Amino acid sequence: MIIYFLCLVLFCIGLYCILRKRNIIKIIVGIIIAEYAVNLLFILVAYRKNGRSPILSPDTEIINMVDPLPQALVLTSIVIGLAVTSLLVVIAMRIYEKYGTFDITKIRELKG
Repeated sequence: MIIYFLCLVLFCIGLYCILRKRNIIKIIVGIIIAEYAVNLLFILVAYRKNGRSPILSPDTEIINMVDPLPQALVLTSIVIGLAVTSLLVVIAMRIYEKYGTFDITKIRELKG
């Protein structure tokens, strides 16, 4: 049960970075932390103690298998998260080229 609480703490750290930081790079890092906290939670939900990998073989019984669906979802989420993160970094670079700063309060003041 403590592991689920630690996932919540990790998600709250990411959410804090997203909501309270004023630097675009720190906001992007907060998004990454929150995303990996959710991925970790999905994997923990599918975990079974002494579980087997979900590979069918004719000579063994299907007992205590680990659920493969969250693993597939997390793999897909990692690929999509990488694409989103790269897009966010490119947008941050373009904002820096135009305004010369990563601070969102200064960008709001410029309005250009």
